[in-house]
Amino acid sequence: MTMSIVAIFLFWPLAIPAIINASKVNPLIQQGDYAGAQAAAAESKKWSKWALIVGIVWLVIVLVCCALGGLAGIMGGASSTSSY
Repeated sequence: MTMSIVAIFLFWPLAIPAIINASKVNPLIQQGDYAGAQAAAAESKKWSKWALIVGIVWLVIVLVCCALGGLAGIMGGASSTSSY
């Protein structure tokens, strides 16, 4: 469940199925359905991993674009200030 909650901060569309599956684990264990609980835990882990991967990749892309945009602004800004 912890990884699902962390994943919701990085990429929530994929973290929602992870949280739904993680919330099914304890009731299934209480009912004695250990195979179902393991399957729900495996599904939750899969969705959480995908949410973490996509979220981290997205964060890296945004940071690189911001850095490159800032550098382009600095480089282009130096020559454009003389035109005023």
